[in-house]
Amino acid sequence: MSLTGWILLSLALLLAGALIYYYNRFVQASHEVKAAWSDIAVQLKRRHDLLPKLVEAVRAYTAYEQATLLAVTRSRDLLESLTPGEVAEGETGVTREVRTLLALAEAYPELKASDRFLQLMQVLSDVEQHIQYARRYYNGCVRELNVLRESVPANLVAALFRIPGAVYFELPLASEGQSPALDFGASS
Repeated sequence: MSLTGWILLSLALLLAGALIYYYNRFVQASHEVKAAWSDIAVQLKRRHDLLPKLVEAVRAYTAYEQATLLAVTRSRDLLESLTPGEVAEGETGVTREVRTLLALAEAYPELKASDRFLQLMQVLSDVEQHIQYARRYYNGCVRELNVLRESVPANLVAALFRIPGAVYFELPLASEGQSPALDFGASS
């Protein structure tokens, strides 16, 4: 084989190696995004499973506040039928309803003193923190995939294999992403 043949073979092997390397990085990054989304889904499921218990605890003290309680339940049920791309917007509604529920609880000092209510509030606080951490991790994985997808020479591999980018978990309003305020203190 001539020198030119060796050079062309070396270049072809180098190109094939780079193609395999970057494709495998995309596979890894895509699976990290899927795993991170799964973490968010688990935490949202925990929150959604907790909401009926919280509603029942509040309902025992606030029989005439049915509109708020129904809105929380409706928001929770609606989210179970959404696709991952619609979840962020739907979660905005759930967060808003949870805040309304917590504001309602402020009006009932005997509810705030209930052991069951306090336990549920502690669990809700824990779940909200886990959701926040899961969102951050997911968005970090999305950022890593999207940066890889747009960087040279990986962008050539992404275009060749039509590898899509991922969508960040963003909320329409930044304030909606904050955990609901949980006040365990005595009312004034």
